[in-house]
Amino acid sequence: MPRNTPCPHPARRVCLSLALAAAVTGTLTACTPADATQAGTHSPTGRPGVTAADEARLATLAQRVVDAGAPGALVRIDAGHGKAASIARQASWARNDHTLTVNDEFRVGSNTKTMVATVILQLVAEHRLRLTDPVERWLPGLIPNGSAITVRMLLNHTSGLYNIIPGDADVLRTFTGQDDRRWTPRELIAAGVRHEPLFPPGTRYSYSNTGYIALGLVAEKATGHSLSELIQERIAGPLHLKSTYLVDGSDRTESPRLTHGYEPDASHLAPVLWPGIPAGTAFAGPARPAGYIDATLINENTEWAAGSMVSSARDWARFDTALMSGELLPPAQLKEMKTTVAEESGDPNRYGLGLERKVTPCGTVWGHDGQAPGYSSWNYTDSTGRRTVSVYVPTIFGIAAAKPAAATEALLNAAVCAMLGNPTPTPTPAASVSASAPTGS
Repeated sequence: MPRNTPCPHPARRVCLSLALAAAVTGTLTACTPADATQAGTHSPTGRPGVTAADEARLATLAQRVVDAGAPGALVRIDAGHGKAASIARQASWARNDHTLTVNDEFRVGSNTKTMVATVILQLVAEHRLRLTDPVERWLPGLIPNGSAITVRMLLNHTSGLYNIIPGDADVLRTFTGQDDRRWTPRELIAAGVRHEPLFPPGTRYSYSNTGYIALGLVAEKATGHSLSELIQERIAGPLHLKSTYLVDGSDRTESPRLTHGYEPDASHLAPVLWPGIPAGTAFAGPARPAGYIDATLINENTEWAAGSMVSSARDWARFDTALMSGELLPPAQLKEMKTTVAEESGDPNRYGLGLERKVTPCGTVWGHDGQAPGYSSWNYTDSTGRRTVSVYVPTIFGIAAAKPAAATEALLNAAVCAMLGNPTPTPTPAASVSASAPTGS
């Protein structure tokens, strides 16, 4: 998940900030602004849904991700017409733990932010809070200078709050499974604010998990309900999302449908860690073949409102469709969610309120990406919600080296292009970024 350490865009969140930038560096950055204007609302080719040729190509690309060393790869695409297409490929050794299918549950990391932002905006629509409310109003005394930080700033990452993952060493140890501390949301915020703010509130953008932990507490304070209850009652329940829930730190028996997630063991992880990650950082878990450990049971309470959601590709597509079509938010609040700020200088991608506007080789899409120990995910949709795509890979750093990074990039680009009904462009030097060069985020 994100970041204080520079990571190549758009891997920002992929990289745990820790840096999967390489894993999908340039993944969704290949368009010029002119390309972006044609995207996401129609198919210039007029093709009815995902074609057999698309499926065959995606199956080949998913297998290349596995052949490059990843434990597996899962793709689901709904192109707005016909039946949704799904592809799953998996390393043979990983099948001994769990056979990967499109119906599996998956830890979706920072995709959680889009759902949390939706709850916040529902409360805004109900006049239970305002985007201009200072944090101090809802969380008095918890965040220094909280009177200058608004709810909107938390949502669009302009608060200046230090990012606890991977920036805080104590939180990072729990995130990687080196200890099993049970952090409360208030303790996580305390870990963030013991570091100096990155800049004055509202003056620039810097991705912050700390800010979304605060948003979870704001939602709870405004309603008197737990965040997990709010997500169930307002989103998962009404949309009949059977595989979607927030891990809230309470004991919960893991579902047999939860995909196993993996990270490289200490000897294989060291070569793909980015500058700024402490020496000796390693994930804890049972040993597996091919230089992996099983990270499935690393507790997620370092992420909570910033990234502890479990879902499935089918569920998330239903959520994206409901969100973008106006089923979950009134027009005014959906417009606010899609009001964006610039991310890195010169980067065409922009961040709204828990929702990213991303420029791809085939056009502009909306959505988010996410990482949790053992899991990387990308969920995108067109501007109407009619077309959706999910790409899930059960590792973060297992796709951080150059070869699996390039294979993952190719798969993700092809999947988005198939969703939009456009041919995948031939990569050019201007359309991608070197997987080995951290550039920010």
